[in-house]
Amino acid sequence: MEDKFSIRVNVADRFYPLKIERSDEEKIRKAAKLINEKVLQYKQRYTDKDLQDFLAMAALQFVIKMLESENRFEVSPLVDEISELNDWLGDYLEKSNIRSF
Repeated sequence: MEDKFSIRVNVADRFYPLKIERSDEEKIRKAAKLINEKVLQYKQRYTDKDLQDFLAMAALQFVIKMLESENRFEVSPLVDEISELNDWLGDYLEKSNIRSF
C-alpha cells in the first residue's frame, strides 16, 4: 500500500500542491515555515526589493548552511583511514599467524 497523500504548502504567499510520503509531512511543513520566516525577515529589512529577491537570498542562505554542514560532517576521509587501518591490521594478523574470529 502506498502511503502518499496530497498537501498544499504555502511558500512566500503561494500555495504548492505536493504529493508526499506521510512520514515527510512534518519535515516539508517545517522547511516551508523556515523559508517563509526568512523571506519575512528580508521583507522587513529591505523595502525596495521584490519577493523574487527575498526568495533568492533565502535560498542562498539555506544552501550555504547546507554546504557548511556537509563539510563539517564529511565522513569519507574517516572511512578511508579506517579501511587502511583494517587492511594493515589484516596484514599484521596474517603475518603473525593469528586467526581472526
